[in-house]
Amino acid sequence: MTRITVTVDGVSNTDDVEPRMLLVHYLREVVGKVGTVVGCDTSNCGACTVHLDGRSVKSCNVLAVQADGHEVTTIEGLATNGELHPMQTAFHENHALQCGYCTPGMIMQAVDLLRENPDPSEEEIRVGLEGNLCRCTGYHNIVKAVAAAAGSMSSERSNA
Repeated sequence: MTRITVTVDGVSNTDDVEPRMLLVHYLREVVGKVGTVVGCDTSNCGACTVHLDGRSVKSCNVLAVQADGHEVTTIEGLATNGELHPMQTAFHENHALQCGYCTPGMIMQAVDLLRENPDPSEEEIRVGLEGNLCRCTGYHNIVKAVAAAAGSMSSERSNA
């Protein structure tokens, strides 16, 4: 066992873990953040995407011990003071989900995409989401939601 300390959604967690435990399993089974879903366990689908120190990572591709001393944000940690993150709101308002399984990872990747490129074109959104798969939609409403969130987040930055 290895003792790690990881800040998850603003809360410090110190736990003993098996050195080979994946971050996705640590988040779900130890910390209780079940919004981070297990998809393929091979880093192909992106359903398990979280932010590690502000950057998106596929948590099935990161060991929990690699997150020691770092900060993880999950889909549950995006909302603040009971208010959905603008990306969560945009996904809801633009009907950007069907079964919802890919949604947490898709949202986390989209937030990171807008951090790097606050005003992406449709093509840049599609390229930025390439590592996240959705088997239900044609991606049209997902792209529309990311563009809407970019607009609302841009307006928030302008008004601040």
